[in-house]
Amino acid sequence: MNFKSDNVHGCNLEILAGLAEAAKGTVDSYGDDPVTRRVEARLAEVFEHEVTVFPMTTGSSVNALILASMVDPWGAVLAHPESHINVDECGAPEMFTGGAKIIPIEGENAIMDAGSLKTALDGYAFGFVHAVQPQAISMTQATEAGAVMSLDEIATLAGIAKDKGLKVHMDGARFANALVALDCSPAEMTWKQGIDVLSFGATKNGCMAAEAAVFFNKDLAATTHY
Repeated sequence: MNFKSDNVHGCNLEILAGLAEAAKGTVDSYGDDPVTRRVEARLAEVFEHEVTVFPMTTGSSVNALILASMVDPWGAVLAHPESHINVDECGAPEMFTGGAKIIPIEGENAIMDAGSLKTALDGYAFGFVHAVQPQAISMTQATEAGAVMSLDEIATLAGIAKDKGLKVHMDGARFANALVALDCSPAEMTWKQGIDVLSFGATKNGCMAAEAAVFFNKDLAATTHY
């Protein structure tokens, strides 16, 4: 075990062999290749839901570009102070959204406290021209502190957000670990609890530069230009 980073180990050798095989020949570009189409079809099966999928190379790019599809430049994303988008992505979410603000919501074990989230949203002047407008929340599963959110916690936070018209993002850099810990299906941990878009991480599970934006809300995907 090496606790310095999730990314200290190399790529799984079987995956490397698969990448070498997939690199043979020529295919169409920009998502029109058969591999990308298979990935989207497979993820639709895994999540038991029609999805739009955008494969990417890094978790930071996935998070930032997803938030750019959810939030206007004058908008705000509510997230835990210790979330990756707030402390580890060097301003990428703010840059790609065109200036949207990240507003921290405290809570134990890097999980936003539901009461604090509700209080914060109740206190905002929605429609007030001089204030950023809350448009999304972002939760992390598993969190930066290693905690796994329960299905009820996910549903509660998503419900509070949806009641105010906000969209819901899940940063799933360690999605597979949380899935095993909860012993539930991918569908139960995402769209069934109100998640609109998932940052689906694979690099931390032995893949090489393999992340994906998984849109359960296809209306959001329709306005996305990756």
